[in-house]
Amino acid sequence: MAMASGSTFLRLWLTDRTRDTLLSSLPKEDLSAFRLACHDFSVRAAPLLFENINVDFRASTFTRPARMAALDRIGHHVQRVTFSMAHTPETFLPPLLDPTTGEEVTFIYEPYTQTTRDSATSRLSNPTYGSWEMTDMLVKQYSPLFHAAANVPSFIRAFSSLRNLKHLRISCPGQEAIQRFRRSIVDYALISIRIAVERSNLHLLDTLSLLSIHPGAVLYLNPIMGFGALPNSAKRWKRITNLTICMDSVPFAPYPPLDHLKLVHSYLQLFASSLTDFVFRWQGVKGLSPLSLDKEVCLQKNSPEMACPRRCHLALRPLKFKKLRNMEVENIVVDASQISSFITAHRHTIREFNFEDTHLRKGDWDEALTPLTRISGSERWKEKAEEVMDVPLLLSPVGLEEGKANEVLLDYFNYKPKAFRPSIGAWQKAGARSRELFPEHMKRFLRTSIFNWR
Repeated sequence: MAMASGSTFLRLWLTDRTRDTLLSSLPKEDLSAFRLACHDFSVRAAPLLFENINVDFRASTFTRPARMAALDRIGHHVQRVTFSMAHTPETFLPPLLDPTTGEEVTFIYEPYTQTTRDSATSRLSNPTYGSWEMTDMLVKQYSPLFHAAANVPSFIRAFSSLRNLKHLRISCPGQEAIQRFRRSIVDYALISIRIAVERSNLHLLDTLSLLSIHPGAVLYLNPIMGFGALPNSAKRWKRITNLTICMDSVPFAPYPPLDHLKLVHSYLQLFASSLTDFVFRWQGVKGLSPLSLDKEVCLQKNSPEMACPRRCHLALRPLKFKKLRNMEVENIVVDASQISSFITAHRHTIREFNFEDTHLRKGDWDEALTPLTRISGSERWKEKAEEVMDVPLLLSPVGLEEGKANEVLLDYFNYKPKAFRPSIGAWQKAGARSRELFPEHMKRFLRTSIFNWR
């Protein structure tokens, strides 16, 4: 490389800051071609090229030997992974039927997590799904995608290669509302991901993003009540300091799905001691605030709609994030008193909070933000409040003298000192009078407006 490029380029290339800036500005397509030039180029470009990878899960994603060998070679460069698996007709699981009687068979899932050097031999010597009869039925009636999603050892091997992983993103869009109480192949994949993270040495993983997920996903990602969980499973997830959740909306009227809301509350309780940054968004219609579910009336009374009526009398513990600094919730319905209570409870740690597209059922924002006055000792924070309003925009003609422009404006609006109420008829009349004052580009713009400027 030095003989071909010269000493000048060699000095430039060996300067770390200059080289990294150059490589960071190249698109991935160019980086892929750049690696083919020579060995040194390949070594320098690999960390940037494989820093972010996307996994669109298929039946052979973690089982193809060549693909897994490649992941072993580049896995130490990966810092962010996006795992995507959409809900489709292929992920739907029909009832499991007995081949002899035709009756529906209950399938109690217990993840097979045995990882040995000869995993193929161990899977043949031991039934994967509890018994040989159940394994035979599942192999014959369910698609290969199901068996790939339930292949926990393959997930563990894949995540074990990502020893420098810092950010895990999971995206499972497309679930229909009528399927919310049914388990699909996507849910089995989430179980495998959770177990793989818990049993891999991912010491740098501190950011988790659940993007476009269904409400039931948190049941399978919760290590406390999840399948195949170990006593120390929750310890791994308590290292997460940045959590982002974008969840399909759970309508709370007229009959809120209380079990789903309890699952969300229980999942957030897992991160109470570690979170510093938290973002939550409901997709679709507005939902209840996930930060104050313990204060919702529908979750405090005994309800026959819950799946576990014997435990309905147990009150939810309030969420208290000990290290929370930045918080954002979006598309929620909440009471002013609930916001006030949350701010008061986190006044010692919180630095910034953002309520986007929030509707107050009871009270107003002055009541909701009352703790800010007590914390700061004054009402100066109100002086920094931003007021948002719609402001009309009038484009003035280019090249028109100031005096004529003022005359045209007065004529447009039929100006009256006491009342400034321009009507559509006045706009039409003004357009007919002053058509010649507008250049061509303004005429083209106004022809596309809702008014008749022709």
